[in-house]
Amino acid sequence: HLSVFEHLFALFFTMVKHNNVVPNAHFHKKWQQSSRGPLKVKLMLDQAGKKKSRRVKRAAKAAAMAPLPIDKLRPAVHAQTQRYNAKVKLGRGFSISELKAAGLTATYARTIGIAVDARRTNKSEDAMAVNVDRLKTYISSIVIFDKKKSSAAIATATQFKGTVMPIAKPAAAVVMEDVVVPEESSFIQMRKARKENKIDGQRHAAAERKKKE
Repeated sequence: HLSVFEHLFALFFTMVKHNNVVPNAHFHKKWQQSSRGPLKVKLMLDQAGKKKSRRVKRAAKAAAMAPLPIDKLRPAVHAQTQRYNAKVKLGRGFSISELKAAGLTATYARTIGIAVDARRTNKSEDAMAVNVDRLKTYISSIVIFDKKKSSAAIATATQFKGTVMPIAKPAAAVVMEDVVVPEESSFIQMRKARKENKIDGQRHAAAERKKKE
């Protein structure tokens, strides 16, 4: 018979049988603000209202900067690392060298909707030439207003929305060619080649025996 102490020890300090989950329930979340402390559970019951307020702020920002485009002109850069450097994407901003080659300054470029990245440097002449051409094309296609003299024209101008000069990705053309169907299937050709390779030694031995005879 077990003593009282042994019975209590076996009851409280013996592991349960089978491979069950160790009880680890969390019942200490503070769902209500009380004397125990502040509310610890963060609720998100204002998602619908925040969605509308974000939309209203975007519309107000676009109206304040009109007729300037909402998005800025960004350079075409190559992705990092050897694995992804063949991919061309839009970068953060144009370098100072690219702006200088296009006849612009960083201060003036920011006023006409061109993103500038003073930390970026150019390591390829070809990539720099592509971005300089982007700048020259953008400058030739925009209309610059004088706020003091052309208020009426600004009021009637339309604001460009969307990505400014997105990178054109040419679609891979499908080339249709005539397929030459062999007289024998590849399976039969492989089977014959395997058979020839198997009996090649036997044929060579038979030829040597004929020479000796």
